[in-house]
Amino acid sequence: MSSNNASSNVVSVDAQAFEQPEAQTEADDGVEVVDETPTFEAAVEQETQAKVDANHPDGIAETSAERIHGVTLEQEERILGREAELEHISARADLGRQDGREERTREVITEQCGRVEPTPDPREQLSQEELADVNREAMRIQDEVDCGWTSAAIARRLAEKVRDGQDVTSAVLELVGELQAVPGAVVPIAKVPEVPVGEVTVQGTVQALWGPSSSAIQQVGLIADDSGKIKFTIWTRSKQPVVHEGQTVRFRAAAKNWYEGRCSIALTGWSDIHFPERGRWWDE
Repeated sequence: MSSNNASSNVVSVDAQAFEQPEAQTEADDGVEVVDETPTFEAAVEQETQAKVDANHPDGIAETSAERIHGVTLEQEERILGREAELEHISARADLGRQDGREERTREVITEQCGRVEPTPDPREQLSQEELADVNREAMRIQDEVDCGWTSAAIARRLAEKVRDGQDVTSAVLELVGELQAVPGAVVPIAKVPEVPVGEVTVQGTVQALWGPSSSAIQQVGLIADDSGKIKFTIWTRSKQPVVHEGQTVRFRAAAKNWYEGRCSIALTGWSDIHFPERGRWWDE
């Protein structure tokens, strides 16, 4: 029995060290044991020699056939970068000496940006007599057609037509028709049936007003200018201001209508009525 108890109490050395760690740091007499194992450090001479050996050509391992023999990786990257920079500078110098470089560059920029080279002014290609006629007619057109174009813009467009072979008279008639079709351009009332657009802007004097034949009509009457007169209808749903006989008004974006071969205009919700001669409240 005693032998069995003795064997059961046997503990391994590792277990004893784990269970009694303090016993390893103290001697039998209670004095603390100090670990005096020396720590080895490299001397200055040894560190210097290690750097020399590491950078020695014989100590560099070849990892690729493309590596530069005898240099470190940092030195190799610096050399390759410098070579690439010199190659780029040389290529730019060769490109700068090529013939037609500016023209090719302009073509590339034009293609990429979608820009078009400015065309020469057609007025420069006319004779002095033709240019004088064009400028005179341009000023007259600007006075007659209120389209927002300057006389210079009108003269340029007119010069293009004359340059292309038209005489001044036919070019003027064609351009006037084009300008009258511009949205917002004031059209002479006599020209309203001829303008190739569905909406026109006219200005004139309210010559007469009649009683509306339907509740859907707010007002109906005649508007006239120096060229002629035309019937107008203001629809109730358009919510336009009321006009009176004798007033000078401008009907903007009035819709053209045809009935029994006669042209008239109607003011809808898309139309506007302006009173050019009505004074501003801050001027009164």
